[in-house]
Amino acid sequence: MRIAMIGTGYVGLVSGACFSEFGGTTVCVDKDADKIARLTRGEIPIFEPGLDDLVQKNVQAGRLSFSLDLQSAVAGADAVFIAVGTPSRRGDGYADLSYVFAAAEELARGLDGYTVVVTKSTVPVGTGREVERIIRGVRPDADFDVASNPEFLREGSAISDFMRPDRVVIGTGAERAREVMRRLYRPLYLIETPIVMTSLETAELIKYAANAFLATKITFINEMADLCERVGADVHDVARGIGLDGRIGKKFLHPGPGYGGSCFPKDTLALVRTAADAGSPVTPVEATLKVNDARKKAMAGRVATAMGGDLAGKTIGVLGLTFKPNTDDMRDAPSLVIVPILQAHGARIVAFDPEGAKSAEALLPGVEFASGPYACLEGADALVVITEWDAFRALDLARVKAAMRDPVVVDLRNVYSMETMSALGFRYEGVGRGAGA
Repeated sequence: MRIAMIGTGYVGLVSGACFSEFGGTTVCVDKDADKIARLTRGEIPIFEPGLDDLVQKNVQAGRLSFSLDLQSAVAGADAVFIAVGTPSRRGDGYADLSYVFAAAEELARGLDGYTVVVTKSTVPVGTGREVERIIRGVRPDADFDVASNPEFLREGSAISDFMRPDRVVIGTGAERAREVMRRLYRPLYLIETPIVMTSLETAELIKYAANAFLATKITFINEMADLCERVGADVHDVARGIGLDGRIGKKFLHPGPGYGGSCFPKDTLALVRTAADAGSPVTPVEATLKVNDARKKAMAGRVATAMGGDLAGKTIGVLGLTFKPNTDDMRDAPSLVIVPILQAHGARIVAFDPEGAKSAEALLPGVEFASGPYACLEGADALVVITEWDAFRALDLARVKAAMRDPVVVDLRNVYSMETMSALGFRYEGVGRGAGA
């Protein structure tokens, strides 16, 4: 099958590479000439484990290529995926669909033969219908159907999520389109992956509902962590105790400094806006947004309190800046809120992140970037863990203590054992671990 993937961002590049691994001939298109040149040279612009090898393998096999020419990529394609960005619109929080609609208008001119136009981008309910209207307006003669196929890729494990997903959601009312999508995902049918066939509107809402639910789950356990600290309970035991209930599940019950990333912040906000416009507000999601924003600020206060309240002239070593481990993505990372507050109170920040330093440099002015974790902590008055990279779990803690001026550790991800840290002489503070827990 022939596939055109419009957009070589995180979703487009991963999806295009994985479709080519399924055996499809895939062309990934972008307007960014520098990015296409880099991809053609084999340079991957994002960090995602295994992606560079997957791209190289399929380029060499002739199944994957990169182009600036959208028209030639679309001509003769069985499916054209729109995988462009839908960031929050400045000022009102609605999803900015300008890139989606521009792609729809441009691809319409290249359609040749029956084609399924698929929205892979995360879009509000009604977007697919508008895409169809745009294409019909440009090409009344075109033979096409529109489908919604939302992505459920976790950064850091995206390839596995695509190849072995929990489910695939396909929204379309056209049987011809369903058949094309079944052919595209045939390898997943063979391993009995659930394929959920729905209407356009239902598929669009499934994506937002899923992300909003997970964001709410994260916020819930963060609120429970605060309560645990007040009553002397341990949030990890609470999480395990409720997570063993099959109706709840254990995933996304890890306390921390709040969620970030490319999806949860913008998608929860867009869902709130969509629901308000429909006259059906989603109050729990509205609360989740407020609590999550407040939590990031509160974490900076937690650091200040652990250091005695006066940060002027103090050096803080920060381990981890990205919104989660195994990615270089800084979008809405908690560090973007926490670090500037600490700086505003007079602290000098020295940071280390295994993959995110380059992305963080432009976003965190005034931060000094160390070459490694131990260099980051040399002479530090406190260590703050913001992102739980595995490498941080394996640090020589005796060496860490020897490097620091004052052995204060504020572990916002509960990477370390309270007992171990206490035995080594650290003044340690985690999240949700009440006194006596």
